[in-house]
Amino acid sequence: MSSSSTATTTLPLCTNKSLCSSFTNNSSFLSKPSQLFLHGRRNRSFKVSSNANNNVGGHDKNLDAVDRRNVLLGLGGLYGAANLAPIASASPIPPPDLKSFCCPPVPDDMDSVPYYKFPPMTKLRIRPPAHAADEEYVAKYQLATSRMKELDKDSFDPLGFKQQANIHCAYCNGAYKVGGKELQVHFSWLFFPFHRWYLYFYERILGSLINDPTFALPYWNWDHPKGMRIPPMFDREGSSLYDDKRNQNHRNGTIIDLGHFGTEVDTPQLQIMTNNLTLMYRQMVTNAPCPSQFFGAAYPLGTEPKPGMGTIENIPHTPVHIWTGDPRQDNGENMGNFYSAGLDPLFYCHHANVDRMWDEWKLIGGKRRDLSNKDWLNSEFFFYDENRNPYRVKVRDCLDSKKMGFSYAPMPTPWRNFKPIRKTSAGKLNTASIAPVTKVFPLAKLDRAITFSITRPASSRTTQEKNEQEEILTFEDVAYDDTQYVRFDVFLNVDKTVNADELDKAEFAGSYTSLPHVHVSNSKDHDKKNTKVIFKLAITELLEDIGLEDEDTIAVTLVPKVGGEGVSIQSVEIKLEDC
Repeated sequence: MSSSSTATTTLPLCTNKSLCSSFTNNSSFLSKPSQLFLHGRRNRSFKVSSNANNNVGGHDKNLDAVDRRNVLLGLGGLYGAANLAPIASASPIPPPDLKSFCCPPVPDDMDSVPYYKFPPMTKLRIRPPAHAADEEYVAKYQLATSRMKELDKDSFDPLGFKQQANIHCAYCNGAYKVGGKELQVHFSWLFFPFHRWYLYFYERILGSLINDPTFALPYWNWDHPKGMRIPPMFDREGSSLYDDKRNQNHRNGTIIDLGHFGTEVDTPQLQIMTNNLTLMYRQMVTNAPCPSQFFGAAYPLGTEPKPGMGTIENIPHTPVHIWTGDPRQDNGENMGNFYSAGLDPLFYCHHANVDRMWDEWKLIGGKRRDLSNKDWLNSEFFFYDENRNPYRVKVRDCLDSKKMGFSYAPMPTPWRNFKPIRKTSAGKLNTASIAPVTKVFPLAKLDRAITFSITRPASSRTTQEKNEQEEILTFEDVAYDDTQYVRFDVFLNVDKTVNADELDKAEFAGSYTSLPHVHVSNSKDHDKKNTKVIFKLAITELLEDIGLEDEDTIAVTLVPKVGGEGVSIQSVEIKLEDC
């Protein structure tokens, strides 16, 4: 990366105002971001390589009566988790210790910062789907963003565009500490509430800059075929919403791959859209029947950061970051790296749709509801409001978006009707001819597709038993170098010859993805950063769909997509967990 490009993307973690000014204004000071982050504190930067329809009901009933590929043609417009050890003295995450970080600005005494109270509201701010926004809206959004960027003339103005981006950088890149440990709002149950609060204040700042309290951020409707491309308003060169540090091959209406992991797949656009809707169904419905799967692992005070991602953070949140980021940059800037993601206006549009998934997930029903754990509800963050006043906020106050003053313009959710129904295998695979799990694991490296048989803890469970406990396929101690891309897919009742590029099959159970969490030096001598996680997949619905709920033993196939040669797995088992 050149010195000039580095100066515009690197968000420094500084300790005094003069140093921060040097970071902001002196391009030569930042000639190599790898040196900046890899020497001293390596853990400060984590790389992510982050017209409305009248159908208010949330899904099209007509989709059930037509062929799925015709649905895609009609809607798309193409042709016209880590382990969490029990903590005896668990407590909520408090506001961070800000003393070691001056960007964004910090108050002198966090204890004196008041809790935020919502201002009086006369009208909800309605967040529109970005692809359907009219020119009047686009002009207002461009003006608000331009004015926010103008505030960067004072590098310490908390409302400035770069300082707003710094918020994400600080909360995600090790700048803040709680209880003597690094604070990380990704990879845990803090993911959804942090980003909801973050967008809330960002949105109010934009509205205040154009004197429009009704202004609302748009959402990138990537879960609907009409929105599966960069929204046009963000792809206009010269606009304040445009960022040239994006993948240039993904512009001009290119269909997004919600499972993207750094390399292009040789798959027709129609199949990519089909895969997208399948992934959405799996991540929102099949794999997230309970709050713990959707929100991510518990993260009370005293635990190590990154205990485990929820389903939506895993996919599609992370792949959208990678797909958008610029592969010409050393570290995938801007969207493809946590520290720089907030420098792309599209980041906030992307996360608006991530936040919308929170509301959509609860509408599905069943046991899909907010967590009730007090450590989650009482966890806190710190932000500045549109008047530059510092406030503390709690998770418990962001559970209802309408009480916060905003809502989302409705759009159909075709993935709700996209349960995979086509099967790869006819009947039950002969598990007697397949190596048992105890013979395959521990697995030293996942460098090829493997199939193994595994015994279930219980079969032929009643509906009540299924409602009380979810059947979880659990991969223990998945270890890898997290400076590298990793993705592998999981299938049930197929062998290693399965076509893993077609995900719209009933046997597709889900995927695990991991993206580089540190800056990698331009040299090949960077240190490996080994990590271990527990990866869980809820499979109760899946077993019903493929006719295996009465079987004592099932077949599981793992298909590495990238980085498998560096992945080891200690063991695999199926557990029953309370929902």
